Amino acid sequence: MHVVMAGASGFLGDHLAASLVGSGHQVTRLVRRPPHREDESRWDPYADQVDIELIASADAVVNLAGTPTIGNPHSGGWARRLRESRVSTTGCLARAVAAADGRPALYAGNAVGWYGDHGQEPITEESASLGDSFMTTVCRDWADATGPAVAAGGRVVRLHTAPVIDRRSAPLKQMVPVFRLGLGARIGDGRQFFPIVSLRDWVAAASHLVTDESASGPYILAAPATPTNAEFTDALAQAVGRRARLAAPTRILQVAGGRLSPELLGSQRIEPAALLAAGFTFRDEDVTAVLAAGLAMS
Repeated sequence: MHVVMAGASGFLGDHLAASLVGSGHQVTRLVRRPPHREDESRWDPYADQVDIELIASADAVVNLAGTPTIGNPHSGGWARRLRESRVSTTGCLARAVAAADGRPALYAGNAVGWYGDHGQEPITEESASLGDSFMTTVCRDWADATGPAVAAGGRVVRLHTAPVIDRRSAPLKQMVPVFRLGLGARIGDGRQFFPIVSLRDWVAAASHLVTDESASGPYILAAPATPTNAEFTDALAQAVGRRARLAAPTRILQVAGGRLSPELLGSQRIEPAALLAAGFTFRDEDVTAVLAAGLAMS
């Protein structure tokens, strides 16, 4: 199949593109500079410009574009760029899909932040989006940007991704040095659930969905057994051979976390029900397995 992908230069996009090409599929990467290779096509999502003929030639269009979530949560510029980079790219591709003959499927990146804080209640794809935290509203706008493709009758899949745990990328890349110094700390009382997924499971799940012509609607990409923050903290400390006896006070995190404090302190007990129903099998089902895969050097 032919897949057109935005965000292919990012951490997840690069791995997904490599997986699809390795399986014999053709991937065309959308870039915002002059193309250097035959498998690249220039676009400008902020000017709503993309090659409609290229989109029409695709079986699937995947959007994983967006600025990093790691940044200064007190910065208005960071917040605007984070939102706009997701909404503008998704909207541009959704309009292109709606206008294209043949109407390829649209696979739109998103995050589990869409669901908001559900406390101890299990979350599946059928769960409501709760609250008005910064990331939850970003995720809602991000999802709403697929509207033109949905209205045109296109097949749209939303990839609600949990934090991907891998030593080469946030958040684990920033956490490991701290934990190796013995400074790892649970957040607040640590009872809030913290959804995670290994890189290899995320890539395998995304590949599974992109090549599944029956996939439609939201899919949660997260390990089946969601740890609490305290369980994750203890497991990571043990994995690096240290102990984690510290706790980051809630009041300090509310100030330091700025716009992201609800995500730090909220709870999401995620269950990837739709993905499991689609026949996907996880290799890393719990926090111990996810961390082992994420810390592996290979």
